[in-house]
Amino acid sequence: MRSWPDVCVPAVAGSGPPLRLFDSSTESVREVRADGTATMYVCGITPYDATHLGHAATYLTFDMVQRVLRDQGHDVRYVQNVTDVDDPLIERAHRDGIGWQELAERETDLFRSDMEALRIIPPQEYLGVVETIDDVVVAIEKLLVNGSAYRLEDGTGDIYFDVRADERFGYVSGYDENQMLEFFAERGGDPDRAGKRNRLDPLLWKGARDGDPSWPSSLGAGRPGWHIECAVIALTRLGEQITVQGGGSDLRFPHHEMSVAHAESLTGVVPFAGHYCQAGMIGYDGTKMSKSLGNLVLVSTLTAGGVDPMAIRLALLQQGHFRDDREWTDELLREAERTLVEWREAVSRDRGADITATLVHVRDRLADDLDTAGAVDAISRWAKTVPGPGDSADAGLSMRTAIDALLGIAL
Repeated sequence: MRSWPDVCVPAVAGSGPPLRLFDSSTESVREVRADGTATMYVCGITPYDATHLGHAATYLTFDMVQRVLRDQGHDVRYVQNVTDVDDPLIERAHRDGIGWQELAERETDLFRSDMEALRIIPPQEYLGVVETIDDVVVAIEKLLVNGSAYRLEDGTGDIYFDVRADERFGYVSGYDENQMLEFFAERGGDPDRAGKRNRLDPLLWKGARDGDPSWPSSLGAGRPGWHIECAVIALTRLGEQITVQGGGSDLRFPHHEMSVAHAESLTGVVPFAGHYCQAGMIGYDGTKMSKSLGNLVLVSTLTAGGVDPMAIRLALLQQGHFRDDREWTDELLREAERTLVEWREAVSRDRGADITATLVHVRDRLADDLDTAGAVDAISRWAKTVPGPGDSADAGLSMRTAIDALLGIAL
């Protein structure tokens, strides 16, 4: 599957302190450690509707992780998936009277356009489930052999993962069993499915059903479950251990928990990731923005209405901490538009102002668990104090470059 066009990230002299990020498995902010190349897997969209600002905020978070790691001298190997066959997508396609492949491609293409507009650095590999089914089948065969998976005895051909086979199950989210069951039922799980060994066991392979897409395989005709796809794509493209696994906070359980359990059961290597990192939800009118609720603010709608995508990006960066649930408002966007004007005016003036102290502060803020609001504030304070026309344009050029490289905002 093709990604979107690459983003040129300019180099900025020097570097900041090591990046420290919150890790859900330890409930602490810890240093991100990578020897040379940092590897990052971010769970992608299920393309049954347009990209909203909640999606944008998540992928912007991990764009910022990548920018900070690059600024510190790391190469970054980044992989993202697209869940281009799954129950929500198929149900929406049936509802709208459109082929599921056509729906998936249409919405994935819109997502690409939104990511390009927001200057999100694309993954080196962007993979749909459909193109990785053979790898998934091999992985499930291995889980069956090592006792981590089992077939239901009801003739459906469904295969499940046995969470009791993983002694560490639960460490990624840190949730107790009651919390897990609540989220599992809300987020695509089937705790009451008859014949399962444990209510939390997730589906690995769904046997063929009338009217459903399926693929022939050694497991029987069917298609992958949700969590196994991410485990397999990450393992086959990034290796047995990665630096960061990312996604939205609604993926902390079950998706991250389950996919990590699959990966570790396949390899025996723990932990799967050095950091498990989740971005908070974006709300609108007092409720979490979601497709199911329909309270969406779409990136494409804003840009089609003439909103500068850099203002959208800046609004999300200055809105608050990435791990917190936040509220999107029209005033937030207007404030970002005003800030963008101030920054553009400041860097356009010739001057001899020294940006060293501001750059140090920006890097410090970003390295401290991605305090993007603090970094934005530092630049705004700098913009208010720059002198009028002077003898040199070097400072303006340097700050423009720094803002581009570190915040991804083109002035």
